[in-house]
Amino acid sequence: MATYSSHFSIRRLWTILAAGMLVMFGTLLYFGAEIYQAAPPIPTAVRTASGATMFTREQILAGQNVWQSLGGMEQGSIWGHGSYVAPDWSADWLHREALALLDQLAAAERAPSYAQLPAPMQAALRAQLRDAMRTNTYDARSGIVTITNERANAIDQVAAHYTDLFRALTPDARVLRAQYALPLHATLTAEESATLNAFFFWTAWAAVTQRPGDTASYTSNWPHEPLVGNAPTGAVFLWTVVSILILLAGVGGLVWYYAREFDVWRRDGEPEGGFARSDFMTTSTVTASMRATSWFFIVVALLFVAQVLLGIVTAHYAVEGQGLYGLPLSELFRTPSHARGTRSSRCSGLRPRGSARGCMSRRCSVVATRNGKRQASGSC
Repeated sequence: MATYSSHFSIRRLWTILAAGMLVMFGTLLYFGAEIYQAAPPIPTAVRTASGATMFTREQILAGQNVWQSLGGMEQGSIWGHGSYVAPDWSADWLHREALALLDQLAAAERAPSYAQLPAPMQAALRAQLRDAMRTNTYDARSGIVTITNERANAIDQVAAHYTDLFRALTPDARVLRAQYALPLHATLTAEESATLNAFFFWTAWAAVTQRPGDTASYTSNWPHEPLVGNAPTGAVFLWTVVSILILLAGVGGLVWYYAREFDVWRRDGEPEGGFARSDFMTTSTVTASMRATSWFFIVVALLFVAQVLLGIVTAHYAVEGQGLYGLPLSELFRTPSHARGTRSSRCSGLRPRGSARGCMSRRCSVVATRNGKRQASGSC
């Protein structure tokens, strides 16, 4: 009976490796190019129906830089990518904006709030909400996204919450920062929080806005949000099931072949002279040169223990954020920059495409005001 040694010659193994690498990396490159081409657009400006500018492209890109300098995916996630103690910021913004806009629509019906309306009127307002938030108003020629005045008011409410959270302006915000495992003393400036709001809004806008000619959003209706109609598409279910079946089939094939060839592998793995009948270490002599290396191994072991302990602290920071099992490390090792509440030690974040410099505190930014005027702020 043919065995693995006849099935897989050295040449055939190299052929399988080369073909596998070609197929896998070819697939990655193809879909990577498709994703790049189909990426959601970054608008030049987000404006209300009355002409007021909410956000600009420069603010969105600068906000991405601020988020990266905070630790990026180490603190919360965007579109499901990142850590899971702090919220998914795109999902959190989307939900808060939907609730705020529902209250705005309820106020137009002379109701105190959306929650106090009867079920039929709530259903009618949810239909208006989905139309307002899912309709794609992006103009490809001008690069401008137009939103309703009611949605602008809802955005202002959500932006106020995030400004309070990332600047730690109130006791409730500081409690929430501790629950999110955010550093208590590393807060943002007013300018930085404004640009961060622009970035979070854009991620939520891309998550709910339908692609041109499609009923799904730019992120294929991710994250899940029933209020705005974000639900998994049929293609998501189909390819999820297909990928799981392929994975199980591949694992099953490997297990079957391993079980089939196990006795042959075990026989081929035995030494030609048979297994050792005694342990040579029991009769070995410890020499002076061996003893001389003992301190080396002791130091290496201590360094390994220190590395493990520091790893525990680093990993736990993602859960507690301020210390280790109640030990206030952020207070014990507080630096002058923490005392001033600055981010000077965290300006090494990756620079987003199109931004001017890597650190917001060292760049001159242009902030668009609600009345459409532009004014320079920051230090150049």
